Amino acid sequence: MKTNLSIVLLALATVFSCNTTPKPITDPNDYNAYVEASDEAALALAQKDKAFWEQKLADHPDQFPYASKLAASYSHLFAQTGEIDHLIKAETYFKQVVEATNYEQPGALKALAANYISQHKFKEALDLLIKAELIGDTLEGTQKMLFDVHLELGNYELAQTYLDKFKNFSDFDYLIRLSKWSDHQGNLEAAIKYMEQAMVIAESSNLPAIKKWAYTNIADFYGHAGMIEKSYQHYLKALQLDPHDAYAKKGIAWITYSYEKNPEEALRILDKVTESYHAPDYYLLKAEIADYMGDTSLKEAQLTQYKEAVTNAAYGAMYNKYNVLLYTDEEQAVDQALAIAQIEVEHRPTPESYDLLAWAHFKNGNPTEALHIVEMHIIGKTFEPAILYHVAEIYKATGNYDAVKPLKKELLGSLYELGPTMDKRINQL
Repeated sequence: MKTNLSIVLLALATVFSCNTTPKPITDPNDYNAYVEASDEAALALAQKDKAFWEQKLADHPDQFPYASKLAASYSHLFAQTGEIDHLIKAETYFKQVVEATNYEQPGALKALAANYISQHKFKEALDLLIKAELIGDTLEGTQKMLFDVHLELGNYELAQTYLDKFKNFSDFDYLIRLSKWSDHQGNLEAAIKYMEQAMVIAESSNLPAIKKWAYTNIADFYGHAGMIEKSYQHYLKALQLDPHDAYAKKGIAWITYSYEKNPEEALRILDKVTESYHAPDYYLLKAEIADYMGDTSLKEAQLTQYKEAVTNAAYGAMYNKYNVLLYTDEEQAVDQALAIAQIEVEHRPTPESYDLLAWAHFKNGNPTEALHIVEMHIIGKTFEPAILYHVAEIYKATGNYDAVKPLKKELLGSLYELGPTMDKRINQL
C-alpha cells in the first residue's frame, strides 16, 4: 500500500499498542446520548410518510410519481432499520415507475439501479444504466453511477474511462469517486486527501445527508491509516447530524473493541444499536467480540441469530461474502462455501471474489488450486488486509515462506483494521 511515512508510523504505533492497551480516546460522555437515543419518533415519522404515499397511490393508481415517492419512503425505512423487506418493497414501486415510463426516463432507471446496487444486483443495475446512458438526459449523473457499477463488477478499465468523463476537482461526486478509485489502487494517502477535499465541499453545502456521508467515510479511512482519534471525532460528527446513524455507532464500537480492547463497551453499544437496526452483519461482529472475550455461549447465540436472519431469501447475494467466510471458518460447510464463492466469481470477477474462491479451495484441502487463483487474480490487484492474510496462509501452506515475510509485516501494521482476534493468527504465520 502506498502510504507516506507519517501514516506508516501511526499504523505501527497502533500495532505496538496492541500488547499494552492504549490510553482510551473514546469517552461514553461523548456518545451515550446517541447510543441511548430512542428512534421511535423518527421511525414514526418515516412510517407516517409511507402511509401517506400509500394512500395517495391507492387513490390514484395511475399516478406513477406517487409510486416513486412511496419507493423513496421504503428506501428511507430500510436505511433506518436495516430490514431487507423495506428494500424489496422499494424495488417493487421503483419497477412500477420504470414500467409506467416505458424505460424512457433516466431518473426512474437510475433510482431502480441504485436499489439494485444496494441489493448487490450489479449486473441488473448495469443494464438499466446503459439504457439511461443511451437516452442521454442527465448524462453525467448516469456516468457517475456507471463508474460505481463497473468498479463493483471488476471492469476496472471501463470504470477509469467513466471517471475521466466527469473529471472535476470542484465536484463532490467526482472527488468521492476519485477517493474510492485511489483506495482501490492501494493509495490510502491519496484516498484520504480526496475525501478530505470532498468533506470541505460537503460542509460548505451544509446539506446534512452529504455531510454525514462524508464524515463516516473519512472516519473509515482515518481508521485504516491508524489515525484513530480523527476517526472517532468524525463518527461523532456524523452522530451530531443524525443521532440514529447505526453505522457511526458501529464505528465507535469498533474503536472501543479493536483499539482500546474494551469489548464489554463495544457490546453495550452494539446491543443498543441492534434493538432497532437489524442488518445481519451486526450479529457477526458481536460474535467476533464474544469470541475475543472467550464467551462461547454468546458467540454461538449471535451466530445463530445471523444464520436465522440470512435464511430470508430476500437478501439474495448481499451476504455471500460473509457466508463464505463463516462456512470456511466453521469448517462444517466448506463445500457450500466453495459453491457460493464460484457464484460470486461468475457474477463479479473481482480480486475480492477470487479471494473467497481461493480461501474456499484452501479450506477444502486444495492449497495448490488456491495458490493458482492467488497468483492469477489477487496478487498486486488488491490491498485489503483480510485478503492479504488469506494470501499469506496460502503461501505458508504451499511452502512460499519468503513471500510470507513481507505480508506478515504488513498485516502486523493492519491489526486495528483486522481486529484483535487476528493477532495470534498473524504472529503464527
